[in-house]
Amino acid sequence: AMLKVLSTPFELGGEVAYVSASIGIAIFPDDAEETESLIKHADQAMYSAKEKGRNCFSFFSSSMQVMAQARMQLGKDLRGALGAGQLMVYYQPIVDLATGKIVKAEALVRWNHPVRGMVDPAEFIPLAEELNLICEIGDWVFKESADKVKALCEMDLDCVQISVNKSPRQFHSGKTQQTWIEYMENIDLPASCINIEITEGLLLDNHPEISEKLMLFRDGGVQISLDDFGTGYSAMSYLKKFEIDYLKIDQSFVRDMSIDPGDRAIAEAIIVMAHKLGLKVVAEGVETVEQLELLIAAGCNYGQGYFFARPMPSDEFDTLLANWNPRIIRSG
Repeated sequence: AMLKVLSTPFELGGEVAYVSASIGIAIFPDDAEETESLIKHADQAMYSAKEKGRNCFSFFSSSMQVMAQARMQLGKDLRGALGAGQLMVYYQPIVDLATGKIVKAEALVRWNHPVRGMVDPAEFIPLAEELNLICEIGDWVFKESADKVKALCEMDLDCVQISVNKSPRQFHSGKTQQTWIEYMENIDLPASCINIEITEGLLLDNHPEISEKLMLFRDGGVQISLDDFGTGYSAMSYLKKFEIDYLKIDQSFVRDMSIDPGDRAIAEAIIVMAHKLGLKVVAEGVETVEQLELLIAAGCNYGQGYFFARPMPSDEFDTLLANWNPRIIRSG
C-alpha cells in the first residue's frame, strides 16, 4: 500500500512528478534491540530492495549483515589494492573480420586479491564507484594502456588501438579529458591509438559538462565506442550528435544469433544502421564459427570474444600478437 501511494504522480512546481520507493524493514526485537542497530539493519534491507530492481520492499536477514561486513572489508582492501600492485590490466584482442588481423584490444582491469585471488570485476567495479576510487583506477588503466600501445607501435606489431572503458562517474569528476590528451602528447602517442568506450546511458545525461568533455576528447583526436549497444536506451539520435565512431553489439544478441532468428535480425539491423550512419561495428561475445560466419556475411567490421582469445596479461598479449595467424578466423 505504501509503495502504491508513493508511486502516485503529484504536482511539483507546476510539473507532474513521478517517484518510487525502495523500502527496507527491520523488526524489533528480532533483528535488533537498540535503535541505532535497528536503523542500520533497515538501511541494509533497503539496499537489498534497490538491488532487486527498486520500487519494492525487503526484510532484513542475518545473511545481509554477513554480506555487508564482507563488502566493507573488500572496500578496505580495494583502497590499498592499486598501491600494493594488486591491480592488473588484461587485454582482449579485437579482430578485423576482413583481414583476420588483430588491430585493436580492450583494456580490462583485474584485481588479484592476496587472499581471495581474482575478484570478479562485476563485484569490485561498482564498489570502486561507490568509494570514489573509480577515477584513480581509471586514470591508471588509461596510462597503462597508453604505454602499452606505444610499446606495441615501437615493436611494429599490428595492434594500433586500445579501448579504455570510461564510466559516467569519471565524466562527472575531474578533468581526465585534458590530462589524458596531455599524457598522450607527452609520450608522443597519436590520440587515435586510444578509444574510449562509453555506455548508452551517458549520452542521455543532461549535464552540459558531459557533452563538453566528450567533444574535447573528439577534438583531441580520441575515438569513441558505444558499448553494449541495444540493451539500454538505444538513443539513436545521439549517435550523430556525439559523432560516435563504433557501435559494439552486445553479446546477448551475438550469443544466440545462429539459433534465434530474432537475435540475428537485430544484429544484422544494427550493422546496416551503423554503416548507413558511417559507423563501424564491433561484435562482442563471439564464441563459435557459426556466429563468426553470420557476422562476416552481415558485413560486421570487427569481432571480439572467446573464439579469438580471452582477456590476458600484457606479456601473453605480446606473445599472441607475435604468433597470430590471420587465417584462424576462417578455420574455426
